[in-house]
Amino acid sequence: MKSHSIHVCHDCGTTSPRWAGRCPGCGQWNTLVEENDTRGRVVAVPTTTSLRDVGEGTAAVRSTGVAELDRVLGGGFIAGSTTLLYGEPGVGKSTLALMALRALALRATSVLLVAVEESPAQVAQRARRLGDVPAGLEVLETRDVDTVERLLVERRPTFCVVDSVSALCDDALGGVAGSVPQVRHVAERLCAVAKATGTALLIIGHVTKDGELAGPRALEHLVDTVVRIEGDRHGSLRIIRAQKHRFGPTGEVGLFEMAPEGLRELADAAVLRGPCLTVPGVVFTVTNDGSRSFLVEMQALVASGSGSPRRVAHQVSAQRLALMLAVLESRCRVDTSGLDVFAATAGGLAASEPGVDVALALAVASATVGFAVARSLAAMGEVGLAGELRAVAGLTRRVREAQRLGATTVIVPTEGELEPVAGVTVQRCSSLAQAIAFARADTS
Repeated sequence: MKSHSIHVCHDCGTTSPRWAGRCPGCGQWNTLVEENDTRGRVVAVPTTTSLRDVGEGTAAVRSTGVAELDRVLGGGFIAGSTTLLYGEPGVGKSTLALMALRALALRATSVLLVAVEESPAQVAQRARRLGDVPAGLEVLETRDVDTVERLLVERRPTFCVVDSVSALCDDALGGVAGSVPQVRHVAERLCAVAKATGTALLIIGHVTKDGELAGPRALEHLVDTVVRIEGDRHGSLRIIRAQKHRFGPTGEVGLFEMAPEGLRELADAAVLRGPCLTVPGVVFTVTNDGSRSFLVEMQALVASGSGSPRRVAHQVSAQRLALMLAVLESRCRVDTSGLDVFAATAGGLAASEPGVDVALALAVASATVGFAVARSLAAMGEVGLAGELRAVAGLTRRVREAQRLGATTVIVPTEGELEPVAGVTVQRCSSLAQAIAFARADTS
């Protein structure tokens, strides 16, 4: 039968008989890729199984030996599963994968690293920075997916890392490594061989200039788990979070600090905070991320501006900052027009959820009016356009974390369930203006 080709959008999956610059389905530009048309082939009649007769499978969870990574993965890797780890260049993807390989190899587990982009000498140099290199940690240098597949079938290692999927290719398919057809084809084969051999597979992916996962969108659907590692290359903090997890919940976060010897696990983000001066524009708050709560130092600086005042937000939502400035001016008579406003968090932790609105607004008001908020005070809550304070989720957990790290007074919304916390004075406020008045009076 003569083969025909079609063009498939790697974003939405829309097919077209001919190439076009713009996808007719989703409207994105330059997303149509030529593929062989397999429609019309003869397919055997499939058999079905009653869902009631299907037994409950028990997936074997194996700890990676890296506690923060286990936290995000819900205990560790699942046998036969495929996990995709991606992030910015130099953020620590290869180092994190090597940490897991080393910890597993120390427990006499069969592990394998497929070095697609680096030589074994480069990998060994990074491994020695982490400590002693176990004898069971083996490396394979290849760019051929056939070689990887054959080795996994023959050796059946417990854990395997492919660094990276964008550089692996199948010569029989044609095209260059990293192209959409190649990445999707390679990922499909790797996922299939992982399930067939029971090997827990970790593949490392790249990102685009926009910070999104490089390659076809189907890559995220093929794998079982998607983990992103984030962090400013000029800072030391690294955060990993699961964006997709077929075997457990998503949203959990793990913290690491980049050190000369590699990534260092952080069980408590408090170690990232430096000394804090009692000056206007500094307010503490607590943000929830996954099952963890972090005390965050919110900072604001207001300075005389030019004809076009600047609004700069770092690790803070620029949209929330603009909203808080509007509420402060309209509801609280705190005028920042004509002034440059800078807002940021200290330590590297981002705080963009609505629960930090009160602290952000208090920091700006403190810097504008010129009063210092007591260091023992923490503020939490969402601010509405009417200037009202709204309840936030996990209020009790936030207050307990604030108390654990030294807060003796907390400002919270009037609404919202809050269990008593020993050693903490709770100030319920119904409006932002009331919260500012209390913080200004409580300068002890």
